[in-house]
Amino acid sequence: MLLCQHQSHFVQLMLCLLSSQSVRWRWRRGSNSKDELHVRYLDGEDSGIVVVGINRPKAKNAINKNLVKMMFEAVEDIKKNKKVRSVILCSLVPGIFCAGADLKERAKMHQSEVGPFVSKARALITELGNLISSNTAKMGLVETKLAIIPGAGGTQRLPRVIGVSLAKELIFAARVVDGTQAQQMGLVSHSVEQNNSGDAAYLRALELAREINPQEVDLSTGLAIEEACYSQVIPTKDRLEGLSAFKEKRQPQYKGE
Repeated sequence: MLLCQHQSHFVQLMLCLLSSQSVRWRWRRGSNSKDELHVRYLDGEDSGIVVVGINRPKAKNAINKNLVKMMFEAVEDIKKNKKVRSVILCSLVPGIFCAGADLKERAKMHQSEVGPFVSKARALITELGNLISSNTAKMGLVETKLAIIPGAGGTQRLPRVIGVSLAKELIFAARVVDGTQAQQMGLVSHSVEQNNSGDAAYLRALELAREINPQEVDLSTGLAIEEACYSQVIPTKDRLEGLSAFKEKRQPQYKGE
C-alpha cells in the first residue's frame, strides 16, 4: 500500500476496479467535460476519505487530456487538505472502470503532445497504491494488438510485480485476465466476489479506508512521536554499546540498560 507524503500529512491512495455496475452517486450524467470527474469528500464517520469517480460513459472512461488535467488538479487539492487520509478512485459508469487511453483523441494529437500526455498519465498512475478488483473484472495490456506498446509505465511496472517471463507473456500476447487471476499473479491486492449491485470492489476499498483512517497520523505528529521515542534511546548504555561494537567490528552485548 502506497503512502504519498506531502508537506505535513499522508494521503493513502487506492484504486478500485469495478466490473459490472458503477458506484451509485446522486449526480446526473452529462456530456459536459466538467462532469467527467467527480470528487466527493465523505463526512461523518467516514470523514477523511475522498472518493474520486471517473464519468465518461460514451468513451468507456478512456483517459484523455481533459481527464488527466482534472485528475491532476483534484490530486493537488486533496494533498493540500490535511484532513484527508484515504482516496478511492473508482468508476461511475456501469460495466466499465477504464478503457485505457482515448485512442480517438490520440489519433488527432500532434507528436509534440503525446510525450507530455503520457508523462502526466504515468505520474498519476504512480500515485496509486492498493489495487482492488471484483473477481469478474477484466484487465490487461492489450496495446500490441494495435501495433503499439504500453506507454504509461506498464513495461516497467508489470515485470517488477509479476516477474519478467510472465510480464512478457501478458504484454506480447495482449492477454486479458480476470480479477481472480490478477490476484493470484499479484497484480491486485484484493479480488472480491462481485455482488448484485456491482460495487463489491468499491465496498471493499471503503472498508479498507475505514480501517486505515484511525491508524494514521499526520507527518508532523508522526515526527514528534519519533523524536520522543528517539530521545528515550539517547541516554541508554545499549546505544553506546551498539556504537562501540560497530566501531570495533564485533557483536554487541546488550543488557537492556
